[in-house]
Amino acid sequence: MISTTPRQPKPRRVGLAVAGAVLAPLAAVATFASPAYAADQPELGTRTADILTVDGLQFRDLDSSGDLTPYEDWRLTSDERAADLVGHLTLEQKAGLLMHASLSGQGAYDKASFSGFLQNGHITTYISRLGVGAATLATEHNALQELAEAEPLGIPLLISTDPRSGFTVTEGQTVSNGDFTPFPDAIGMGATADPELTYQMGDIIRQEYAAVGIREALSPQADIATEPRWTRINGTFGSVGVDVKPFVKAYVEALQGGTQGLTESSVATVVKHWVGYGAQENGYDSHYYYGRYAVFPGNNFAEHITPYEGAFEAGAAGIMPTYSILKNLEVDGTEIEQVGAGHNEYLLQDLLREQYGFDGVITSDWAIANDCPQVCRDTRPPAPFFGSWGAGMPWGVEDLTLPERYASAINAGVDILGGSDQPQYIVQAVQQGYLSNERLDEAAGRVLAQKFDLGLFENPYVDPAAADALVGNAEFRAVGLEAQERSLTLLENENNVLPLKAGAGTKVFLYGVTDEAALAAGLTPVTDVTQADVAIVRLTDPRGGADLTDLTITGSEEDATALAQAHAAGVTTIAVPQLSRPLILDKVLDSSDAVLGAYGVSDEALLNVIIGAAEPEGVLPFELPSTMEEVEAQYADVPNDTANPLFEYGFGLRYAAAPVTNPEPTPLPKPGRDESPVAGDGTLAATGAEITGTILAAVILLGAGAALVIRRRRRSA
Repeated sequence: MISTTPRQPKPRRVGLAVAGAVLAPLAAVATFASPAYAADQPELGTRTADILTVDGLQFRDLDSSGDLTPYEDWRLTSDERAADLVGHLTLEQKAGLLMHASLSGQGAYDKASFSGFLQNGHITTYISRLGVGAATLATEHNALQELAEAEPLGIPLLISTDPRSGFTVTEGQTVSNGDFTPFPDAIGMGATADPELTYQMGDIIRQEYAAVGIREALSPQADIATEPRWTRINGTFGSVGVDVKPFVKAYVEALQGGTQGLTESSVATVVKHWVGYGAQENGYDSHYYYGRYAVFPGNNFAEHITPYEGAFEAGAAGIMPTYSILKNLEVDGTEIEQVGAGHNEYLLQDLLREQYGFDGVITSDWAIANDCPQVCRDTRPPAPFFGSWGAGMPWGVEDLTLPERYASAINAGVDILGGSDQPQYIVQAVQQGYLSNERLDEAAGRVLAQKFDLGLFENPYVDPAAADALVGNAEFRAVGLEAQERSLTLLENENNVLPLKAGAGTKVFLYGVTDEAALAAGLTPVTDVTQADVAIVRLTDPRGGADLTDLTITGSEEDATALAQAHAAGVTTIAVPQLSRPLILDKVLDSSDAVLGAYGVSDEALLNVIIGAAEPEGVLPFELPSTMEEVEAQYADVPNDTANPLFEYGFGLRYAAAPVTNPEPTPLPKPGRDESPVAGDGTLAATGAEITGTILAAVILLGAGAALVIRRRRRSA
């Protein structure tokens, strides 16, 4: 909860007089639950370190001392081991622990670059974006761990990744799924209205990541999709805080293997982007200087915190602050300091640590302490946010020196700096009096404690053959395929054309769907639309307008033109818009007999639903607006608040066993956060986690031959 007690902003922790505030002793450094290991011999993995035998038990001699050093003793708690190891580190080694660098290379890691970071910078936390097969990825990670083991003190690597299991690939945000089991993008999991399915997905991701040596997930996004134009909506689970919360909790619990903290079988989660990122001003991207603000005209900041409560309940190991400055936000009459969240003491200390009791690792988003020169500040899409200057998002602290910026983030509460490989600036910050040794030790202790929790000091190695067998196996892929099918949201189905009554000779014109998939589904692809019985057309986000935030499919796009031509030819036309954002679909409806909203789906899953081998069960995780004028008039921080949405939040049709007639519904009031909307048939239409039960109950009550509508389409006047 947001405190009701007025408080004044605290001064920036840059100068030593401020940085030297009283800090918790290192012994108190912990994750949510830092378990003591029992005296059961763990499996050890070693390549260069000797094995010590003490009291009939075995330990890795990582410091090559010939004796059992406390940090090598797995019988001690993670906090005790971390405190001991921090005591052995130099200033430079501690600084290296606070870096989260990037592994580079194509097809294999650049070992020379990595060795420089490891040996000269003492960096032992890295993000991997390498898109290779599972066995190769496991082998590559083993090779890096072996190099780390040979370093003094033998500190193992913690290797992280952006999401790898979705369909949308965006540089710096997601990685191609490759061998990994494909699932809908997160927004599609929200459309299934089934947190338990998200738990199943998370458990599969945990097993697959761990099998290849990835032990930290820079996910989930707990942001809520309140600004329709925002380009990162597909990474969220939806637009309403209370509905998104159980999905975040399920994801975190599944990846970490429970709610009691990290274990040797966990993948640590870094929940992002604390907090309010979904309320971006005009939908702009805060990777860019011009998009550095989130805004709260609806006074709805508290709802943006709600999904994180699910993460806290599940014991999330990490939090990543947003780049954004929360523009002129006031809490209890006090304005939040106008700096990005990674430099914001109120958001990280007062709110996150004190009010919510979070004691895990705070990992900054990428490059928040780097330079953003004038050319960077002038850059806007479609140009990338990075360039000859590199990448830098130091919003609100642009005028500080590099050592001051690093100190600003760490003193605000950041424990490890994402996308950073320049530990010398932390060294300089300490030497110049901007950062205290006590705060440095606290952050280093937190980072190390999680590596101990994960069992990396006992065995950082994986089995490439086992990874090859596990990752993307048939059982996992069946779960992923089901999730894709269930996520599809039926928005329009004139005359019940779906499921398609297709025989072996049914001719199909395809746009964005492969011939191979159609043949496998028993359809005959044709290239001349006038010869087709049916047309299936995928539609992408148009990213219209000068700033690429327009949501309107105008009809002039190549895919929309193909759709209109098929419809004009008298062919039964099925439109499949990719709803990475809440697109404006009026022209799509005019040119379609059926519309299936997709959120990342394979051709196989799509065609299974179209031919009736599976059914669409999705409901809209956000409303679909009628016009851009109404989008521009809505509040960026309030969900589903355009004046006349074309489709309401939670809308989704179901297939009918026999044709039925659904009268045009009376426009319904939009659901608020504390009300239960009523569907057109008079039954309660629950949201979020309750929708699955509503669907099941409604199917039982309505019986065969009925069409189920979670919420009905609402046409604009």
